Amino acid sequence: MMTREEAYTELTKYVDNKNLLKHMFSTEAVLIRLAKHFDQDPGLWGLAGLLHDIDYEDTKEQPNIHSLKGAEMLDSMGFPEELVYAVKVHNERHGLPRISLLDKALYATDPMTGLIVAGALIRPEKKLAGVDVAFLRKKFDQKAFARGADRDQILTCSEIGLSLEEFLGYGLEAMQGISEALEL
Repeated sequence: MMTREEAYTELTKYVDNKNLLKHMFSTEAVLIRLAKHFDQDPGLWGLAGLLHDIDYEDTKEQPNIHSLKGAEMLDSMGFPEELVYAVKVHNERHGLPRISLLDKALYATDPMTGLIVAGALIRPEKKLAGVDVAFLRKKFDQKAFARGADRDQILTCSEIGLSLEEFLGYGLEAMQGISEALEL
């Protein structure tokens, strides 16, 4: 399997958008934190988060092929089937079952990172350090806030045995840990 550095080099061949890269860094960090919580392989989980939207710039206008193309790309690069399948099923449009803990964690994490970023951006200091779980929990219930962060998808954290508060806590902790890279 590729190292993180090799995977990042591959990723930058397909993704230029700085905000998309930050989303992928966020997803990577959260999945690494969750892998440690669940005693899973943080290297594998992190790469799944880092690479999950590798095809997005090519497929953003074709959501029905997003993640299928990415999974094909990652398969051709020799990534393990567990990672490839998790990337494939993170787009619910395909109707594929989320089977593994990784599948379920990636699916729930994907929109949560946007909720956390939005929470930081409305703070006066625009920093993750000023955000806490109680603040995010309150904002979660405000439908007009971070509309793109699918609440039902985030709530699938229950499928991995975490309450919303626990899930937000792990996500926030992980993203605060890379706040410099996120410029938040």
